[in-house]
Amino acid sequence: MKKGKLFRSVFIFVIILAIASALFFFLREVFSGRLIVRDYIFQIGKFQLRWYSVCIATGIFTGYFLARRRLKNYPITPEDLDEGLFWGVIFGILGARVYYVAFNWSYYSRYPSEIWKIWHGGLAIHGAFFAALITIYVYSKLKKRFNFVHAADLFTSVLPVAQAIGRWGNFFNYEAYGRPTNLPWGMFVPPEKRIPGFDMNTHFHPTFLYESLWDLTVFVILYFIVEKRKRHFGETTALYLVLYSIGRFWIEGLRLDSLMAGNLRAAQIVSMILIIFGASWYAYLMGKNKNDVQK
Repeated sequence: MKKGKLFRSVFIFVIILAIASALFFFLREVFSGRLIVRDYIFQIGKFQLRWYSVCIATGIFTGYFLARRRLKNYPITPEDLDEGLFWGVIFGILGARVYYVAFNWSYYSRYPSEIWKIWHGGLAIHGAFFAALITIYVYSKLKKRFNFVHAADLFTSVLPVAQAIGRWGNFFNYEAYGRPTNLPWGMFVPPEKRIPGFDMNTHFHPTFLYESLWDLTVFVILYFIVEKRKRHFGETTALYLVLYSIGRFWIEGLRLDSLMAGNLRAAQIVSMILIIFGASWYAYLMGKNKNDVQK
């Protein structure tokens, strides 16, 4: 048995190393500009299977399968998870679009027919997150077999890995990149994909990659450490709000295509609010832990 486990561990390590090496050389070619990626996998007539959609779908299903593995720790049935995922995805996409349109109303008020064309781009993760939380809250009240905090913890324990995978859709679209940079890992952006005013710049911060790596780090912390050691439901959600928002606040400061609330970046405002709320909630739960020990 021990030899079998050792062999399996070595095999997994070799596979991960091979994938990481292949990804490194692939990114090196794309970031240098020697290789230009396209935003779709294949096209039949006017239909295109876009990388953006595939990345988002892959992220959702990865999070779903990881959540199923943790159901034994929650008073949530597989049927509840399946149904909750169905409604969460629908309202999450709707929320992501409403949020994006609201912060770009000056454009969509002039071109209202574009509001429904999500295939033209325009989904905001904060909008999806808030819509999903509202859906979870309503669903938990209807089912009455578990409470909102149970479902929120399960959701936020796997959400970062879904976000990490989904961000690669921005890579294939050459979007959500940051300011021009001369750093060795600066990403080449084709002229037709450059934001107006930066036509003469060639390499930009790959903020999609920064956020993907940060999300992956948050996932490892929450799923493999916090979920196994927490003493109260709510700890995972509180820490997700803090950890994800810290990274998002910094990365958003680099981006050139931020949604704006007046002269401020909307994502940074929301991130600050979530950090304060999450930290306060976590401090409250830690206080409960202390009181439980004293009792």
